[in-house]
Amino acid sequence: MKLNELKDIDGANPTRKRVGRGIGSGKGKTGGRGVKGQKARSGVAINGFEGGQMPIYRRLPKRGFVNIFAKSFTAVSIGRIQTAIDAGKLSDKETVTAEALVKAGVVRRVKDGVRLLSDGELKTKVSFDIAGASKAAIAKVEKAGGSVKLPEAAAAE
Repeated sequence: MKLNELKDIDGANPTRKRVGRGIGSGKGKTGGRGVKGQKARSGVAINGFEGGQMPIYRRLPKRGFVNIFAKSFTAVSIGRIQTAIDAGKLSDKETVTAEALVKAGVVRRVKDGVRLLSDGELKTKVSFDIAGASKAAIAKVEKAGGSVKLPEAAAAE
């Protein structure tokens, strides 16, 4: 077989129907849209419209709320930090900060800060200066001989 002999399997690339091009085409006149009415016209957007009846999304009560003051942290596991240290992307001599994690390629963006989670094992003594950490993560870091420095607000919680 040669490149110039390649072709699609029969029926793999059917020709499109040319709609509204004369009565002899079989899709002329109304172009497959039926007869008159809103849906026969262009620019129809009636999802959720129930013919004037109160729509279901307005009949049902609203529930819950969105806390506009909620912080969105980027989660990083201890195992991921250890992998970066083993690969030489992070130095165990320097304090690990959000900026250092971005520079090392461990996280892509910081959002409202980085929160350390306890998945994985930490074998290296490392000090952290980050926005948040779980109690289990702090315990694992301190067990390895490191330290975790958190902002005062997070420490009070």
